[in-house]
Amino acid sequence: MRARVAATVGGAAATVSRLAGKGDGSVIGGIIGLRLAPDLLSLLAEGRQVVLVTGTNGNTTTTKLITAALAPLGGEVASNIYGANMEAGLTSALSRAPDARFAVLETDEKYIPAMVKATKPKVVVLLNLSRDQMDRAAEIWLLARRWREALENAPGCRVVANADDPLIAWAAGSAQSVTWVAAGQKWREDSWCCPHCGAHLQRAGDDWSCKECGLRRPPVSWMLYDDEVIDPLGRSTRLDLALPGRANKSNAVIALAVAEAFGVHTAQALRELRTVTSVAGRYTQVQRRGCDIRLLLAKNPAGWLEALDVMAPAPAPILLSVNAQGPDGRDTSWLWDVDFRRLRGRHVLVGGERRLDLAVRLEADEVAFKLVNDIDEAVGAALTVAPSLEVLANYTAFQQYRVALGRVQ
Repeated sequence: MRARVAATVGGAAATVSRLAGKGDGSVIGGIIGLRLAPDLLSLLAEGRQVVLVTGTNGNTTTTKLITAALAPLGGEVASNIYGANMEAGLTSALSRAPDARFAVLETDEKYIPAMVKATKPKVVVLLNLSRDQMDRAAEIWLLARRWREALENAPGCRVVANADDPLIAWAAGSAQSVTWVAAGQKWREDSWCCPHCGAHLQRAGDDWSCKECGLRRPPVSWMLYDDEVIDPLGRSTRLDLALPGRANKSNAVIALAVAEAFGVHTAQALRELRTVTSVAGRYTQVQRRGCDIRLLLAKNPAGWLEALDVMAPAPAPILLSVNAQGPDGRDTSWLWDVDFRRLRGRHVLVGGERRLDLAVRLEADEVAFKLVNDIDEAVGAALTVAPSLEVLANYTAFQQYRVALGRVQ
């Protein structure tokens, strides 16, 4: 009864927030509910089969893909697919779907230990670990250690983990049950040293090992190979996703491994994954004054590396945009870890509240650019070159463009 009252009051607050135009209500409802019942998340999670999804990049997309992959089970799947990934957001997601037997919840990296304890998940998904928002987030080796301790004390929980990321493999290695996935690791600048002993890792392609302590890449059950997924029985199936890029293929293979843990056949899950065309505005294409605009989001060097790979080729103009608000992290020094040289010779526009920081970085890589103040100025500049515009922005800059373009889905 206490949980029902708290969830109802929180839901009412979320509705008022949406009607007042203060956002989608995905956080405020959870905040109020938790104030009324501090253990509300645990009460709401009881009796459900919960999946927690975490990592530095790909969380929101993987959460959406897993939610889609579980559709063949029937009924509603509770999820926070718009990225409210701390305790209040998870609580709000479960409150909005009181009858859902399944829940797929994106979880902030720092909150995994507490959320594992609160929700007693059936599955925990570990995607990757790299530096992100270092002004507020813990050092990634410390995060990995905390994950390892939490999973060691989570009996009955299956972990689905990316074996190609050494930090992820070490963090997941303490769990009683692990499904290892060869999902790839393009960004390796944060994992040259062994997370167990600190020695230099030996690498050969995707394989990695430590000669000092013997830690090595575990044998995998699922594998991404070009555009195909290879399942635990060695069967190969084409992915044929609507979402672009290698990173989303990796996310899809993770989703298929999770679906198998719930008894969903790969063919059934893939049918659902192929219907996903955008994720909370990411990859959406819209028109503005005759210009075809595609929105891409990336938050850190690893994410920008992946996003730059899926950009349309020249002569399509590119708008790069960076803010440094709270959700982005105040520190923009990470821009110096992104290799922008591939943009030389492209028509590059630079926007966002920290466009001068980005401009200095581009100058260092000898990339010509033009500063713009808003999306309409960017569209006007793009139309002098081509009737299209690729937009790559970090979190709050992305949300500002999304609102300006009509809160694209």
